[in-house]
Amino acid sequence: MYPRPNRDIMIAVMGATGAGKSTFINMASGGHNTVGHELMSCTQSVTYSNCTVDGRRIVLIDTPGFDHTYVSDTDILRIIAFQLEVVYKQGITLSGILYLHRISDTPLGATYQRNFEMFCKLCGDDALKNVLIVTTMWGTSQSSIGTEREKELATNERFFKPALDKGAAMIRHDNTPGRAQDILRIIMKNHPAPLQIQRELVDERKNITETTASEVLTRSLTAMVEKQKAILDELREDLKKLAERGRDIARFEAEYCNEGMGNEEMGIFGWLFGLAGF
Repeated sequence: MYPRPNRDIMIAVMGATGAGKSTFINMASGGHNTVGHELMSCTQSVTYSNCTVDGRRIVLIDTPGFDHTYVSDTDILRIIAFQLEVVYKQGITLSGILYLHRISDTPLGATYQRNFEMFCKLCGDDALKNVLIVTTMWGTSQSSIGTEREKELATNERFFKPALDKGAAMIRHDNTPGRAQDILRIIMKNHPAPLQIQRELVDERKNITETTASEVLTRSLTAMVEKQKAILDELREDLKKLAERGRDIARFEAEYCNEGMGNEEMGIFGWLFGLAGF
């Protein structure tokens, strides 16, 4: 549990593994949190950091990233949801959520798209207006390339456009402490609002598996299982065909052996069967 004075501003920091969440919090707070390297995540649990901006105390919630090195996305959702539930039960609502994204990441695959959809469902439409999508790692890409990626992220229905259409905003982070605090100032102006997953878990007394965010993950995992099942069925069918071919070859050899075919002739027929894919 987190004891918090009533006037504290609480902001969650989320995003994929390696997006720079811990680095951002260090810059904003001047702290010495452990920072992960590339895609090796250092955050396996929710941690809290404090900083002061314009005389106001801000509590930053550092969350483990989806697509984590060692923890499944299902467990990550449970970890985050539990902490959000605890906070909400204390009568605390978030002033906003920072969703960090590496501008250097391309292309964005199905897993990333699923996780961002899950994030949006975790927030809910009413709270998306308090979401600020922060693009990071601008120094690792050419400016023109980064700008093109930024435009695609903002205008493509598969990426951030649905969230932006519902009130979320998007901003660049230039990896400086001053910029980090400017980003926090934007969130400080928000009117705090509960997240959809908080209302579902606390107000509606749902189990985590019954939440809208969890349904996104379940749907994706079910599709993956069905796809793997289809692949296995196809492999079984191929093995069945190979077995039938093997029986045909055995019958062929038996018939011609009975007719007195020599070893040399049998070798030629075996070679021909090999060319034919048998």
